[in-house]
Amino acid sequence: MANSEREKVYREYLKGELAAAALYNALAQAEKDPERANIFRHLVQAELRHASRWAEKLGLDPAAVHPSTTSPKLLLVKWAARMLGTARITPLLLRGEARDISTYSADPEARDLVKDERSHSRTLLGLAGIKDPLEAMRAENSGVAGNSGNLRAAVLGVNDGLVSNFSLVMGVAGGVGESRVVLLAGVAGLLAGAFSMAAGEYVSVRSQREVYENLIRRERVELKEWPEEEEEELTLIYQAKGLSQEEARQVARKVMADPEKALDTMAREELGLDPAQLGSPWGNSLSSFGAFVAGALVPVLPYVFGVGKLAFFLSGICSAVALVGVGGLLAWMSNRSAVWGALRMLLAGGSAAAVTYGVGRLLGMSIDL
Repeated sequence: MANSEREKVYREYLKGELAAAALYNALAQAEKDPERANIFRHLVQAELRHASRWAEKLGLDPAAVHPSTTSPKLLLVKWAARMLGTARITPLLLRGEARDISTYSADPEARDLVKDERSHSRTLLGLAGIKDPLEAMRAENSGVAGNSGNLRAAVLGVNDGLVSNFSLVMGVAGGVGESRVVLLAGVAGLLAGAFSMAAGEYVSVRSQREVYENLIRRERVELKEWPEEEEEELTLIYQAKGLSQEEARQVARKVMADPEKALDTMAREELGLDPAQLGSPWGNSLSSFGAFVAGALVPVLPYVFGVGKLAFFLSGICSAVALVGVGGLLAWMSNRSAVWGALRMLLAGGSAAAVTYGVGRLLGMSIDL
């Protein structure tokens, strides 16, 4: 590889290590637990040691290389960590560690750092509260732990509440202008939307869980009544995964020796279900309710404090700031530009609010006439 190409690789490595150090530093600042904050600070130092290697390769003074502290992405991470807790944010960082492990493994000059990166992944898994070995392996290999899916659902719930109630408040404000009426409409929209989301989520997850539980019950009966046929199915599954017929038969026989292990295996392999992750109707319902309320409350708060005509402008400003934060966070979770995600969400939410304001204004004028 030419020197210029190699320097480009070193710069990418340096950029990645500094970005990781900056994220861990942001989490350390947001973490309220001193012990967890100290762990994040140790991770910062580890990433800076890696960054020093690549800085030296580039002929730079390692002491002069520092991670960013004020980028939009870091501000979003701090905000999300303070609002949701670092345990919810930590699983998302596994993506970066998994990417570093894959990249460094393929580079002879960086291969000795793989051990450190794998250690960082295990540390992050511990901070995220993931203790089950199987779940840990899946999270480490995919770079996404289960908590990140829950976090994304929560952020989307906040976004739904924010955009819908922001539009409602602007529409009523455009048509009426009376602060008390706007407040009443905003609170009504908040409660109606939150209860609707919660009820819909409960019914959806409850119905889905009942279907899954019925499939698992049927599988339990089949294992009890027709064990030979189920063992043959399991043998075919393992053969499809690449084992020889004899190897597949031996593994299937061992699995079938334990009824509970057999049921768990068949549920995963044949039905594609994880018996421990069927969803909680009440948990999902309450989560949806809380997320929607959190978002819908933003445009209403200025009217709650009764600041008169200023409430309209404060509502717009607060909602715009929240749209930027939510959009940037969603983009970051999708490994896309946080800035572009923030602007896109601001444009979408702002446009919806502007249209409803215009419609409300026209309706208000026609009613007055």
